[in-house]
Amino acid sequence: MHIVVSIKQVPDSAQIRVHPVTNTIMRQGVPTIINPYDLFALEEALRLRDAYGGEVTVLTMGPPMAEDCLRKALGYGADRAVLLTDRYFAGSDTLATSFALSQAIAKIGETFGPPDVVFTGKQTIDGDTAQVGPGIAKRLDLFQLTYVAKIASIDLAAREITVERRCEGGTQKLKSRLPCLITMLEGTNEMRRGSIEDALCAARSRIVKWSAAEAGIEDLTKCGLRGSPTVVKRVFAPNPRSQKAVQIDTAEKTLRDLADELIGAIFTRQPALEPELAFEAA
Repeated sequence: MHIVVSIKQVPDSAQIRVHPVTNTIMRQGVPTIINPYDLFALEEALRLRDAYGGEVTVLTMGPPMAEDCLRKALGYGADRAVLLTDRYFAGSDTLATSFALSQAIAKIGETFGPPDVVFTGKQTIDGDTAQVGPGIAKRLDLFQLTYVAKIASIDLAAREITVERRCEGGTQKLKSRLPCLITMLEGTNEMRRGSIEDALCAARSRIVKWSAAEAGIEDLTKCGLRGSPTVVKRVFAPNPRSQKAVQIDTAEKTLRDLADELIGAIFTRQPALEPELAFEAA
């Protein structure tokens, strides 16, 4: 079985700052990490490989420095890493990104064998759109299974996969044909610790590096800024609230007393709510 995992190198969101004058994200000096959601996808791919055999190929698109996240993925146990890097990809939105990645996955299929499953995280912490995974599936004409919480079973002979998908109000159990694309939810597994052997192999492994031309991308108008219809007007940090939170003393009070006090405090701060709720109740 051949599994492709699309990962992304992102700035550590805990250390991102917004410039007070230009309202742009200040990336200088901010460390980069593998998108945390992608780690759940990578771990699930490694588990499937361990159970059914095969190979795991990790793919990322980004500048040359994105090689660092690929080596970390190799250190966790991935078999192969591909870096899609070219100045034509600069400024890509989700539409252009899904186009470039889908072309690279098609090239991976031609070079290393067609993938049975393509994994992505449910979203990235820098964009939070959850659009790239479904976009790849659409462009490659793959069945897509989003927000997957658990892979119940795979029947390679019948070319079928059964998963549990998180949805509003519960869980869906879905069966799909292979090949397919899966976006994994957070908290679905725990990332393994890479072995010393994997770490040594990752340090000396050759990263496959493809430019747009080497990945077989012919229409460059669909890449980078030229292929990105999305325009970000501005990025800003919200102003801190002037009002402070009020703490209600719970000592020696019944639940009814606490509820009455809480509702009274809400109506004091939001007086328009009381007549509205009274009207709806009537």
